[in-house]
Amino acid sequence: MQISVNSVVIKERVRTDVGDLTTLMDSMQSFGQMSPIMVTRKNELIAGHRRLLSARKLGWYTIDAVVVDRDNPADKLEMELAENVNRKDFSPEELLSGYRRLEKLRRPSVGVRIRDFFGRVFGRLFRRGRVRATPLDEAETPQQATAGDL
Repeated sequence: MQISVNSVVIKERVRTDVGDLTTLMDSMQSFGQMSPIMVTRKNELIAGHRRLLSARKLGWYTIDAVVVDRDNPADKLEMELAENVNRKDFSPEELLSGYRRLEKLRRPSVGVRIRDFFGRVFGRLFRRGRVRATPLDEAETPQQATAGDL
């Protein structure tokens, strides 16, 4: 569900240093919000502090949120801890592999770019009817060309 970014109440947090939000803001601006924040029925923030702050800095009016029915302070703290502890970062090898794959997709080899270019050009020509997709007529076969045609 969507809720107003200004209606979310931020109380004492375990994380005291939210760090640089620039890359998260860039991601949210490019791709939107990929993961909802979590709030109580009273709009008290449980998880997603950095996402919420980034949305506010981006000037968003609303943010995706999951509302949970938890008012017990111990439950809320446990959920905040779980949100930040029970995740696994990429290993350096996984991250390198992912960025290499992305680089190939963003900057394909010359051969792939040429293939894709001609595929687009010929695709457009076929769709517009400029090039026939049927075999040549008998009269147009190369064997029947006369010396004057060469």
